[in-house]
Amino acid sequence: MVLDPPRVTEAAHRVAAVILPPVLGFDVSIPLMVFHSVPFYDVRVCTARPGPMPTVGGPDIVVPDGLDAVEGADTVIAVGSGGGEAPPEALDALRKAAAGGARIASLCTGAFVLAQAGLLDGLRATTHWGLAGELATRFPSVDVQPDLLFVEDGGVFTSAGAAAAIDLCLHLIAVDYGAAVAHTAARLAVVPPVRPGGQSQFIETPLPPERGSWLAPTRAWALEHLDRPLTLADLAGHAGTSVRTLSRRFHAETGLSPLQWLLHRRVDRARELLETTGLPMDQVARKSGLGSADSLRKHMAVRVGLTPTAYRASFNRAAAGVSR
Repeated sequence: MVLDPPRVTEAAHRVAAVILPPVLGFDVSIPLMVFHSVPFYDVRVCTARPGPMPTVGGPDIVVPDGLDAVEGADTVIAVGSGGGEAPPEALDALRKAAAGGARIASLCTGAFVLAQAGLLDGLRATTHWGLAGELATRFPSVDVQPDLLFVEDGGVFTSAGAAAAIDLCLHLIAVDYGAAVAHTAARLAVVPPVRPGGQSQFIETPLPPERGSWLAPTRAWALEHLDRPLTLADLAGHAGTSVRTLSRRFHAETGLSPLQWLLHRRVDRARELLETTGLPMDQVARKSGLGSADSLRKHMAVRVGLTPTAYRASFNRAAAGVSR
């Protein structure tokens, strides 16, 4: 499989995915799949030794670019390594990118590479839960958060395993261009909307989260009725189960309680309305199920860190497809 870049806009945000073997083929595909789904990014995959590369449990890939692709990138993402030692030239490239102001991120075991480069010293970070203990032991200067999907600290982003890596890439799109564009990317990539980084890694369940799971139809129904005052009884009634079973299964599948999940989705709906419409704040609040403009303001401040007015001023043009 040869990794070719897509057509992008002239003022694209440049992303360099630094591939570090051993690597899962699926992990390599994540930044390509997610960022390529909207025309605002120029994605390059690169490695210390360009050319054919075996993957773990998949076909060989051909990585076309060397580490010079990192120079001038707006975002640099470390992908792979399996927790092993990264080539010194890759570590140097990451350090130079960080010193030059690039946004630095890692997917899954790429966190070990950032730690080797010294880019996680004194910061909170995460990786796949099965390797979080090793990361903490090998790099005691890193504040490892084993239960989180993704973490941002000091402008450096780290994610857990494969599904969480998708969430992180969608989150970065939301940071750059707003929630509506990120949700469009999720739909085009045929993945669920981005989950909040504070959600758990689903250590207690082996099932993939929100993918064909038992409560997926109820979550889809709830998304269509966010403007209603949904209760636990409403959700349980739709699922045909008791409130107790609903709460237990909901947390097992999403890492959140039903009401926490609803609140996150309502704030997401409010963000989309702020980006894509000129509705007054009280109407945005009602249509998203947050009730009042005061409630909208409170939850936006907690979840997003901006007032609704400031958020609309920042992202309304981005939702219309204007590159920034």
